[in-house]
Amino acid sequence: MVDVRHETIPARPKFALGAKETEKLIAISSPLILLLLWEVLARVGIIDQRFFPAPLRIFWVMAGMFAQGELWTHIAISLQRLAVGLVIGGVPALVLGVIMGLNRKIYAFFDPVISATYPIPKSSILPLALLIFGLGEASKVFMVAIGVFYPMVINAATGVRGINQIYLDVGKNYGANARQVFMKIALPGAMPVILTGVRLGIGMGLVLIAIAEMVGAKSGLGYMIWAAWETFAVEQMYVGLFCIAIIGFLLNLCINQVEKLLVPWRRR
Repeated sequence: MVDVRHETIPARPKFALGAKETEKLIAISSPLILLLLWEVLARVGIIDQRFFPAPLRIFWVMAGMFAQGELWTHIAISLQRLAVGLVIGGVPALVLGVIMGLNRKIYAFFDPVISATYPIPKSSILPLALLIFGLGEASKVFMVAIGVFYPMVINAATGVRGINQIYLDVGKNYGANARQVFMKIALPGAMPVILTGVRLGIGMGLVLIAIAEMVGAKSGLGYMIWAAWETFAVEQMYVGLFCIAIIGFLLNLCINQVEKLLVPWRRR
């Protein structure tokens, strides 16, 4: 007689968190723990509040600036410059990167130029941008565009070159023209790497727009930070820095949602 034993798997408690929920909780708690530690160290006097004011003081100043409408204006102007620069720098980078990935001769032509100019610190180009475009909006947008261009073109070319050659061969065997290969094979196949380039480009764009607004601007988060430094309004300086960090975080969340829609097969 065969003794068959049925083992029952204990049900997970209702209050238990899954892997994704745990990761989200960790992602939310890590900056909160850092801010709490900062607050405690500032309150007990371990760190100098003249240079590192307590986060609650910073958020109180931020709330006041939001209520007055001043902060909304600076954020809106910086986001507008970032958006225009992202389009001007990102669209050509995407097209050129995909074409470079598809065509070896075009890749051989542009790759040395990109490799030689990419290491140049983008902030060092600001004086040249001001000389060419002046103190107006064009110089700020140009700085964002040049910062967005390189991560996107490099990632787009790398992503296309990483596509298995068999997919491109199948498309050609079925008579796909250049446009169809671009839209149906190269672009979707390289999309995960392209979105990584977009994420890096936005981060670089935020850095450069803040730098560009510190010189020759009368609005924007970078200008606000620089004006606060000139008057030693330390809390307002941190308000600008916190706003840039929050904007970067929210834009990264948006890209993650776009990635889930465009690249549903990629594991997260």
